[in-house]
Amino acid sequence: MQMTKINAGKLRAIGYDANKRTLRVELDDGSALEYANVGESIWRNFKSAVAQWSYYRDNIEEEFTATRVSNKLSSGGNNPLDDLFK
Repeated sequence: MQMTKINAGKLRAIGYDANKRTLRVELDDGSALEYANVGESIWRNFKSAVAQWSYYRDNIEEEFTATRVSNKLSSGGNNPLDDLFK
């Protein structure tokens, strides 16, 4: 999957596999999440959004279930996704 580096909120890279309809986001803490069954129109709107972090939170994070595909625990052993999902 081709990833595009961005700097929007906690997002550092985004990518989409049209064949699998899978969206991947990489966060500033080194973790990566994948979202299944994401339509191509959502991807197009996301990558071209002026406020990508807001679009992600409103239209992807709240609408699709994430699967962690990599993780990097921060110091102290806390799960880096705790801040996202609190």
